[in-house]
Amino acid sequence: MTREEALKLVRSKVSKKNLVKHMIATGACMRRLAEKLGHDPDKWEIAGILHDLDYDETYDKYELHAIRTVEMLREMGFEDEEILNAILAHAEKKPLESPIEKALYAVDPTTGFIVAAALMHPQKKIAALDVGFLKRRFKEKRFAAGASREQMRSCESLGLSLEEFFEICLEAMKGVSEELGL
Repeated sequence: MTREEALKLVRSKVSKKNLVKHMIATGACMRRLAEKLGHDPDKWEIAGILHDLDYDETYDKYELHAIRTVEMLREMGFEDEEILNAILAHAEKKPLESPIEKALYAVDPTTGFIVAAALMHPQKKIAALDVGFLKRRFKEKRFAAGASREQMRSCESLGLSLEEFFEICLEAMKGVSEELGL
C-alpha cells in the first residue's frame, strides 16, 4: 500500500478532519523515526497513517479499537503482519515487541502533544516550536493532560532520549505542516 492509497482509505473511513491530520502527523513521525533507526520508512509511515482507521466505529468501544482496524485491513487483503501488529500494540492489544510497535506506541500521543503546543504558541504554527518549548510543556502535568507522558517517554525503549525523540517528531511534523494546517 502506498501513502496515497493509505490516505484515500483513511479519508473514506474517518469522518473527523482533525483525526485524519493526527494520522498524517503520526505517519510523518513514523517515517522519520524509521529513517533514523534504519528501518523501512514506507512501512512505518503506513502503520502511522492507518493506526486509527477504525475510530468512527470504535470511539465508544475502546476494547475493539485496533482489533477492528486489523479486521478491516485483512478483509481488504492487507497482510503485512508487522504493520498489523504495530496497530494492535499501539492500543495495547498485544505486548510491545518490535521497534515498529514501540515507535507507534510512543508516537501516538506525541503528535497530539505537539499540535497542542503549536496551538498554544503565540504564532500557532509548528514551525515556531523548538524542543525546549516542548520540554517545558512536557513538565506541565495539566498541559495536554490526555497525552500520556509515560507513553511518550517509552521512546527510550528505542534507544532515544525524550529530547531526541521530540526533535525527530517535531521535524517530521514541520515537513507536513501544510497538510496539518499548522
